[in-house]
Amino acid sequence: MKIYTKTGDEGQTSLIYGQRVAKDDHRVETYGTLDEANSVLGIVATSLREHGAIMNDIGKIILRVQRDLFDLGRDLATPEDRQSGGFVTAAHVEQLERVIDRLAAETPPLRQFILPGGALAASHLHYARTVVRRAERLCVGLLRDQDVNVEIRRYLNRLSDLLFVCARAVNFRLAVAEPVVDFSAPPEEIE
Repeated sequence: MKIYTKTGDEGQTSLIYGQRVAKDDHRVETYGTLDEANSVLGIVATSLREHGAIMNDIGKIILRVQRDLFDLGRDLATPEDRQSGGFVTAAHVEQLERVIDRLAAETPPLRQFILPGGALAASHLHYARTVVRRAERLCVGLLRDQDVNVEIRRYLNRLSDLLFVCARAVNFRLAVAEPVVDFSAPPEEIE
């Protein structure tokens, strides 16, 4: 089987069940952004493996999220007239909330705004978080125009929170200081 099909050369792509849409269709833009987030999470997973057992649970969380993102993409790639409730449910959102609560309990209380950074894996988690936030914004617009599983929007909102907490947990476990915003001090000069 060849990787290239040439069917998209004119700016069209196929949804599940063969319906053709423009490659810049809101639906395609949204699931394309989920694919981008999934790719960043692949970098996170690779980076976490370098730290061994201390990151096994977070690595498993990331793998589960990557699989979920495929299901979200499948929901989004299914035309409105062929949808039957969606693959992503409220149970997926509740599962994220339980994991957020567990990981947040192991990190120090948040008393300042933090900047994306710290350990490399944490930095990539912050990057994935911002890509997920973009996907969420796209999903909000998509929901105004088309009939889409509303659990996707809820899942993405919670997922960005999970990725934030995962980044904090990675930095905490590796004893890497989180970069913070100190509003009481003037910013350092750049030379």
